Amino acid sequence: MTEQLDRARTGVTAAPRRLLTGPWAAIVPAALTLLIAGFQLGRAPLWRDELATWSAATRPLPDLWRMLGGIDAVTGPYYLFLHGWTALFGDSVVALRLPSLLAMAGAAALTTTLGTRLFGAKTGLVAGLLFAVVPSTSRYGQEARAYAFAALFAVLATLLLVRAVDRPTAWRFTAYGAALLGLGLANIMALLLVAGHAAALVGGARRAVLGFAAAVGAVGLLLVPLVWRGRSQQGVQLGWVGTPGPGNLVELPGSVLQAPAVGGALLVLAALAWALTVGRWPTTLALSVALPAVLLFAAAQLAPFWVPRYLLFTVSLLCVLVAAAVSRVRLGYALVLVLVIAALGGPAQAALRRTHEWPRTAPVDYPAAVAVIAANAQPGDGIVYEPRGGWRMLDVAVARGLGGGAPHDVLLRQSAVDRGELRATECGDSAACLTAAGAPRLWLLTNGDRAEPLSTVPGEKGAALRAAYTTRQVWHEPGLTVALLIRR
Repeated sequence: MTEQLDRARTGVTAAPRRLLTGPWAAIVPAALTLLIAGFQLGRAPLWRDELATWSAATRPLPDLWRMLGGIDAVTGPYYLFLHGWTALFGDSVVALRLPSLLAMAGAAALTTTLGTRLFGAKTGLVAGLLFAVVPSTSRYGQEARAYAFAALFAVLATLLLVRAVDRPTAWRFTAYGAALLGLGLANIMALLLVAGHAAALVGGARRAVLGFAAAVGAVGLLLVPLVWRGRSQQGVQLGWVGTPGPGNLVELPGSVLQAPAVGGALLVLAALAWALTVGRWPTTLALSVALPAVLLFAAAQLAPFWVPRYLLFTVSLLCVLVAAAVSRVRLGYALVLVLVIAALGGPAQAALRRTHEWPRTAPVDYPAAVAVIAANAQPGDGIVYEPRGGWRMLDVAVARGLGGGAPHDVLLRQSAVDRGELRATECGDSAACLTAAGAPRLWLLTNGDRAEPLSTVPGEKGAALRAAYTTRQVWHEPGLTVALLIRR
């Protein structure tokens, strides 16, 4: 009787352990990622990069294709995917972000699988859970951009490389090459991962070295047109990016993980894991995290490449490396560490759900500004944007919010769609265009908090507006100012 009770107790305690470390363990971090990153998925307004995504993905296919010839070619594969996605599921905030959420859940599952394959079930579980709770997973799981797909393909490519190196076959390296191709199509800069992967081939079988070289070479050839086109567009897309210094390199872990405390803690634990765990794969993982950062920093001294979120694809590998260190203790203690990391990232988790802008203390509430116009607009109203250039996407936000009901864009010369671009152009003679439009009331949408927005419009455009209109009412929304102007 006692033996039966002991077996029953063992079965009760073993069931949760089998769920956490058994063959279905990857489901647990994937589900946790869906729960955490999916929480308030649509709360933060689309920010300017996501508005660019909406503008591109919702264009007719010929117009989208023409746009990619002039700008954002390297993001083209994602735009084309989202074009089909929105045709099926619509273009609500949740619909636009849902593919990224699903990609992050898949990355969490694969992170668990990779950790299990290399270091055991406990490491795999801890790695997947860490990936689920770090703020960067939620930040880019709630972003209508391709970064989550880069994270997914990076860990998939690493897992497939492990399989191919362990037992080299043409099919396995073909699968690895396909994952690399997906990685490059999601984010061309993420192919820096290959530099770290090459460490796995040191001292490896000749067949593995040849298979790796063939896979990387084939992917490189396939992506040459994309790289060539992207290189010609680099100045337009990344002209705003500055040259990084040593301080930027120090801040990098916090920038990538979206929380300095989380980035610092994981970096220290990863260094400890690399020091304590010998072998091919700990070194490969460490180099796959470190080398892309070093190479991006070096390249950014010559060209505007320093965008820390480009390195998001390294987070899953960092989590596996950290888990290899903490899994030396009992599972319960390792799970406590996961909770500590989650707590350190708590403030960042809350902030990113308010806004995707940076700093988080400077939100830009496009929907609130558009709602002011929608509630107070009258037939015959016009609208003016300041600034029209740059990346604020003020006109895109109004077009998304009001569609065909938006006030007449009185200074528009050529729309972004007609230009095959992401930004429209305005007429050169503002006074003549204002006279031709003859709008008795004019809306002025500007960025920032401006007490007298009409007086801050620069140049001939501002002079023409002030000569013809006066301010009737001003509304202040986070990051934006809306003014209603009436004719003098």
